[in-house]
Amino acid sequence: MRVVVIGSEGFIGQALVARLLRDAPLGERGLPASLVTRLDAHMGAASTSSRVRCVEGDIGDRAVLARAFEGGVDCVFHLASILSGSAEQNFALGLRVNLQATIDMLETLRSSGMKPQFIFASTIGVYGVPMPSVIDEQTIPAPTLSYGAHKYMGELLVADYGRRGYIDGRSVRVPGIVARPPSEGMYSIFLSNLIRELSAGQNFICPVAANAPSWWMSRPCVVDNLLHATILPARVVAKQRTFLLPVLRLTISEVVQALAAVHGPEVSGRISYQPDTTLQAQFANYPPLHCPYSEFVGFRHDGDAVALVRRALDPA
Repeated sequence: MRVVVIGSEGFIGQALVARLLRDAPLGERGLPASLVTRLDAHMGAASTSSRVRCVEGDIGDRAVLARAFEGGVDCVFHLASILSGSAEQNFALGLRVNLQATIDMLETLRSSGMKPQFIFASTIGVYGVPMPSVIDEQTIPAPTLSYGAHKYMGELLVADYGRRGYIDGRSVRVPGIVARPPSEGMYSIFLSNLIRELSAGQNFICPVAANAPSWWMSRPCVVDNLLHATILPARVVAKQRTFLLPVLRLTISEVVQALAAVHGPEVSGRISYQPDTTLQAQFANYPPLHCPYSEFVGFRHDGDAVALVRRALDPA
């Protein structure tokens, strides 16, 4: 399997590449990656593996995309994006990277005739705020940030290109992934900061209330789900091409209790609260989420809160 990871140097991309190089099974036949092409604007450390090829450049440049797809590709993971805060602050940049570059990728693949699997990392941000009392697989998206709007449009494009047979498109709606490194451009980064800083023995001022519920998933778990998207049989994808991922719905206090179970009871004394009503409305007021079809076809959450916090700091 020849694989291209777009956004390979990001938080999820690095872990996905590492898993691919450990021969994670891909596609309906469960084959390992024979070649992994890493594509990002700025490449990290060079790989010593003969199975890795690096392409550095702007994903909005079709010449860069052509280099990444050169020689053929069987599976594309599209993880690159301008995140929520940055897309709000710079509309033109968010539009170009989150939407126009996705169109360029799809068009480049359509004109090539290669018809690879195309795994699109979408977002729960497609639902916007305020959310309904329950989210399920029939809930109609209504994004209230540009990032969510761009991702929803990307889902529709991936489904349409898939319907027409230009790609084998599959989108997954990714929740908040923890524990991300510090970031200036992501409004929900406080969820990662909470786990990372309390795990490191630091004090943490939480910008939402203790009883505020969010949807949580660790990085290893989202990589599991992205890989699982590739092995879904054609009959499943024929029914739907966008999947809502199962999540753990946990309050801040439940995550703190899990951290205390893992790192010791003193954790509970290192957190204080200064709620920000805007952040709480957008990222910590999530209703129950039900996705029985996604669970039926094999997508999974972390299991429980303790497993989440143990896996959250796992490198891959």
